[in-house]
Amino acid sequence: MSRPRRPFGRPIADVYDAAYAGVPNWDIGRPQRPFVRLLESGLVRSPVLEVGCGTGELSLFFAQQGHDVLGIALSPLAVRQATQKATWRRIPAQFLAWDALRLADLAARGFSFPTVVDSAMLHVLGDAERDRFVDGLTEIVPSGGRYFVLGDARRTNGDVYGITPAELRDRFGDRGAWEVVHVEETTFERRWSSNRAYFVGVRRT
Repeated sequence: MSRPRRPFGRPIADVYDAAYAGVPNWDIGRPQRPFVRLLESGLVRSPVLEVGCGTGELSLFFAQQGHDVLGIALSPLAVRQATQKATWRRIPAQFLAWDALRLADLAARGFSFPTVVDSAMLHVLGDAERDRFVDGLTEIVPSGGRYFVLGDARRTNGDVYGITPAELRDRFGDRGAWEVVHVEETTFERRWSSNRAYFVGVRRT
């Protein structure tokens, strides 16, 4: 399957900081509904890593339910806001300004996560970035662990933005160590809009 390629480089942290100087459209002040159902399913295992955690609502939700959680984001401002929320709410989630394309560096420091959650990070990455991210996941997720991603549905085959179940099957299948175990067509909610989306679970074999 041919994959679209992104014509520009990875956004720098300052771009995300600018978004979090206000309230981004995607920050709805609570976790997206598919992740609530995921927790209710009993499939979440600690410790949990949230990639692209933003201001931390999903990480805080899991931590409030008793899970050990680390949220990472490229934006130092978003991480500061997430840390402040954790302090104010007295929830023991941890947050770190870290590039999700450097998961292998976390693995080299001894980190391992049987559950990785992604609420709308993967769907903004370019082709090569997605490959780097999956390689990093392979380093940091142990056998039997799972990665759950929510992202806007890709509208056309030529789009870079968005995800499809077929793309994820292909991309993870290329690594030979993953299998897609859950696909759900759903909605990604925003403050002033919503998009058709997919919620996909992938298991490390």
